[in-house]
Amino acid sequence: MTVYLDIVFLENILMNYIIIFATATVLKANLKKIRMLEASCLGAVYTIVMYLGIIPAVSNFFMKILLSIGMVYIAFRQKSIIRIMKELVIFYLVSFVFGGCVFALMYFFQPQLAQIQNGVFVGIYPIKIAVIGGVCAFIVIQISFKIIKTRLSKRDILYDIEIIINNNITKIKGLLDTGNLLKDPITGFPVIVVEHKSLYTVLPEEILDNLEKILGGDIDEITNKIELKTIVSRFRIIPFSSLGQQNGLLLGIKADSVNIILDEKLKSISNVIVGIYDKSFTKNGLYSAIFGMDILEGGNFNESIASAKV
Repeated sequence: MTVYLDIVFLENILMNYIIIFATATVLKANLKKIRMLEASCLGAVYTIVMYLGIIPAVSNFFMKILLSIGMVYIAFRQKSIIRIMKELVIFYLVSFVFGGCVFALMYFFQPQLAQIQNGVFVGIYPIKIAVIGGVCAFIVIQISFKIIKTRLSKRDILYDIEIIINNNITKIKGLLDTGNLLKDPITGFPVIVVEHKSLYTVLPEEILDNLEKILGGDIDEITNKIELKTIVSRFRIIPFSSLGQQNGLLLGIKADSVNIILDEKLKSISNVIVGIYDKSFTKNGLYSAIFGMDILEGGNFNESIASAKV
């Protein structure tokens, strides 16, 4: 059987491009087409060299790993080792699904003229199989990841949080809610809504036990009992709407800072309002705070998280 290297080269560029595109889709990464093409060409060149057998060393395990890392780096251009490893894992998962689909199609179509030489599949059918297999693999990957995401426990979007008010600290679990856009209407600071029972270590019980009175305007009656001048100056009234309740009000208080452990780092945010919720979010106490993406996007990272373990 006559094998044309230019056809093999183009077939491998196509297959590599499909795999990289599927990987980027899973990771929700917006890659430049030229980078995906460059990475695909690198893989295709490697395939030709391996097929010809002119450099035997390129076919060993470590060279294949280096090739994968090189392709992922060229396509994604990440400097973080952790992110590169994550992209590499997804790249391999997609490759395995792609390979499984291609070989399944080979079995059903039974391409008699196809053969494997030096670990490279060549023949008349590969380009057809690559396109059909790529489409099938892409569909399988999309469906699989959607199923996985829907079955993920809420623990996968829970974060360890520290709330600091008047140098007092409470440590809680918070749920990331991407639909939470609650902000202080005056300052524009994002609001983290916290169950009142989680705040007794940072706020006087006279406040937490009389939220309705304070929202109703009876602040003097409560503050006369204790020295709360500094606390009262931090009060905010936060309007909100939710399912089953329109035009609701939360008593808010500006925190000294809110610390969130994110990617094994401590993220400290200073301009945050703590909205005090007088009920419970869950029956099992899985989390006691809800916050939005605005809080994650603000603040600064602190490399040391030894003091932030919850």
